[in-house]
Order: sequence, then C-alpha cells, then structure tokens
Amino acid sequence: MNILTILLQTTTLTPEQIQQKRDSIQQGAQHMIEFARTDPHGFWQTVGETLLQFGLKVLAALLLYIVGMWLISMLKRGLKRMFERRKTEPTLASFITSFVSIMLTVLLVVVSVGTLGVNTTSLAALLAAGGMAIGMALSGTVQNFAGGLMLLAFKPFKAGDFIDAQGHSGKVIEVNITATKILTPDNRVVILPNGSLSNGTINNISGRPLRRVEWLVSVSYGVDAAACKQALLTIVNDDSRVLQADTNMDALYKELNISRYQLSTVSYRMDAIPAPFVALKSLNENDITFVVRAWVRASDYWDVFFNLQERFYTELPPQGFTFAYPHMDVTMLT
Repeated sequence: MNILTILLQTTTLTPEQIQQKRDSIQQGAQHMIEFARTDPHGFWQTVGETLLQFGLKVLAALLLYIVGMWLISMLKRGLKRMFERRKTEPTLASFITSFVSIMLTVLLVVVSVGTLGVNTTSLAALLAAGGMAIGMALSGTVQNFAGGLMLLAFKPFKAGDFIDAQGHSGKVIEVNITATKILTPDNRVVILPNGSLSNGTINNISGRPLRRVEWLVSVSYGVDAAACKQALLTIVNDDSRVLQADTNMDALYKELNISRYQLSTVSYRMDAIPAPFVALKSLNENDITFVVRAWVRASDYWDVFFNLQERFYTELPPQGFTFAYPHMDVTMLT
C-alpha cells in the first residue's frame, strides 16, 4: 500500500485506527525512501507510472464533469421549452428546473470524485445526514415548502387573482415556494405561509372570468309584486355591462382573451349565460324581499353591484315601490 492510496481513503476512524494509519504511513514512507536509495531508476519509473495513472483519472473525471454539465444544461433547456409549450406556472417551472439541475449536479460531482478513486460512501452518508439534520431544523420551512409544491402543482389560484384565505382578502401579487403575498384593498401586503394556506379553505373570488351578481331588495307589503319584478328587471337590463341570454360566448371568451387550454378545463367554460332573474324570495315580518340575479364579467362585478344598488334606491320609490322599515301603528281612542 503506497502513501497516495492511504491519503485518499476517507473513512471515519477510531483513535486506534488513526494511530495504525499513522504507523502505516511511516512504514510506507520508510519503504519508499529505502526503495529510492537502492533502486533510483525503478523508483522514478514507479512514480511516473503512478502520476500518469492519476493524471488519466483526473482527465477522465474532468471530461466526465464537462460532458455531464453540458447534458444538464441541455436538459434544462428542454424542460424550459416543455413548460412553455404547456403554459406551466412560471414559479413551478422555475422550481422544477432548478431542483433537477441541483440534484443532477450533486450526483455528477459525486461520480466525478469517485472516478478519481476516492471512496464516495462516506461522502454520500455525510450528504444524507446533513440533509436530514437540515430538514429537522427547518421542519416549518419544509412544511411550507411542501405546501408551495401543492399550490404550484394544483394551482387553486395564480398571480392577479383576488382570494379570501386565512382570514385575509386581497389580490395575489406573488407565489413563491414557501409563502404567498397578497395585496389587500387598503394597500397592505400580507404574507401567508404556504403550509397553512394549502391545508385551509381558499375562496378564489376572481378565479373565473364570469360572475353572478345578486341583490336582495326589500319593499313594503301591499306593492304590486309583478310590477315590482318588472321594474327591477328593467333597471338590470338597462345596464349594458349585464350579460344577456343571447350573448355570443365565443366572441365573449375571445374578448376576455381566454385560451383554448383554459376553456378545455373542467367547469371553466359556460356554454350560455342565464338571463337576468328576479323572484319573490321571502315574506318577512315588516317587508317582502325580492332576489335579483345577473351575470357580468368578473372585472365589472363591483361596479355593476354598487351602481345598480344605487339605481334601485333612487328609481323604485318614484314608481310607487317604497322600501319598508320597522314601524308601529298606534291608534289613540278618545
């Protein structure tokens, strides 16, 4: 056993084994010195052969590393093109590409080091132990990491959607691998951990391009129900933003820039728009309540809701449809 072989062995040793290695190194050194003194020509020939063999290993390892890195870069470009064709979420595509690249690079380094003749068993065990220790220390982060993978894979929402989750409502401005940032209507940025977000209820308010608006309009007893329904329906149909039953759906989806891929997903496409709807919903203690429903573009939801709410209030009373309020009739006898 020569000195080079002893030095390249990387194993975990006890104090006794370390002393034995030291003794072996000393004996090997003495043997080589004696060999060089008695046969200089043979000594230098052996050194040259050893260096040549080691040089060939280094060259092979270097060539393997260069070729491996080239193949990894080709694989990254291939994954990028595939994700672009399938319109994969950019955050998910970036994470998968980076993860695959890092794992293959680590594997390539281990294989390249093994080509030099170094025992890689201890190196692999060290990497595994280090990964386990880091995982235990960052258990919460790992949970958020796993939650981020779930969100990126199943995509319950995307950047730009308005969601209600974990007691907060706002527009999603960023989805990364551990947390999601939302911008609230009063301009606050709320950071939601992906672990709890993926395990909780998510209300994606703007997840679809079309939404139904609903109003509850209460009027006094004694009004003509049919006439009141017609008045409500006239106000609703008078707003051009309200979609009608004869809406051309293909033209509407083209206007909204909805791709064929989105339209092919389950429950995304509506084949027809229900006509605006008005009905007597309930008979209450002091009034009767009509329910009014209409479909609009998601971007028009709040504008239509508030505008028609105001029109109901201002236009119904002049037509004789008064709004009820709690009151008591008192008759005094004299």
